[in-house]
Amino acid sequence: MQVISDITSLREIRRRWQIEGKVIGFVPTMGNLHHGHLRLVKEARKVTDVVVASIFVNPLQFGPDEDLAAYPRTMAHDLAALESLGVDVVFTPQVDDIYPRGLEQQTFVEVPGISYMICGASRPGHFRGVATIVCKLFNMVQPNHAFFGEKDFQQLQVIKAMVTDLSMNLKVHGVPTVREGDGLAMSSRNNYLTTDEREVAPTLYRILQSVAEAVQLGRKDFSRLIQEHKQKLVDAGFKPDYIEIRSADTLLHPSHEDSHLVILGAAFLGRARLIDNIQVELKE
Repeated sequence: MQVISDITSLREIRRRWQIEGKVIGFVPTMGNLHHGHLRLVKEARKVTDVVVASIFVNPLQFGPDEDLAAYPRTMAHDLAALESLGVDVVFTPQVDDIYPRGLEQQTFVEVPGISYMICGASRPGHFRGVATIVCKLFNMVQPNHAFFGEKDFQQLQVIKAMVTDLSMNLKVHGVPTVREGDGLAMSSRNNYLTTDEREVAPTLYRILQSVAEAVQLGRKDFSRLIQEHKQKLVDAGFKPDYIEIRSADTLLHPSHEDSHLVILGAAFLGRARLIDNIQVELKE
């Protein structure tokens, strides 16, 4: 496994792979890897010849009051985990390499509409930062396939829309959420939870399951259903951000014709902001 921090060396390896006709898979991360990230690598290995992973904590997607400085950084652990899975190259750039003219002068990529709703409404500018860094990394790595977790469902839809809109020649794969034994979606921010909070944290998933079951049983009063379950979050000790029932294809409020829905939720528990989602297929 090669660990590369400069773009020139990355492009030289990429050029050699291209000459050799290699199919390239890419797994972008912010580090502090868990089994969810490693599942992405395993999926990449199934369909590609070589795998590139990146580790870069992207300041452009953090708001002014968010956890950029505190975000967990575990480079030695991450490199060992990636090497154990046979990753070919790990790209570990510095901020100055990615944003040479500084954050204030950076050209942005912004996916309209979908970037401003749900998490985008709670975290203004977040998806602009995500789209910009992913676009830049795609330009550097030039993968044939890229892999993202479905836990960040809205992020996945933003990236798919960007790839379509900008006519990028790659396939974006969504990989199902990896969970702890009690249902909690794996996340780097789970590290913020205290012992007591960790006991409570899986309640978010159970509440979204309850919403999903009600929708599958035919409930149509979505606003009331959401308010009932937000109160359940409050009763469990969370500070709810949102629960939403949306079309899984567009993330818009569902119409009568939509049969593929997604239940999305975000809530604060102590220092941690937890997100999760469940996809629902309605019966005819």
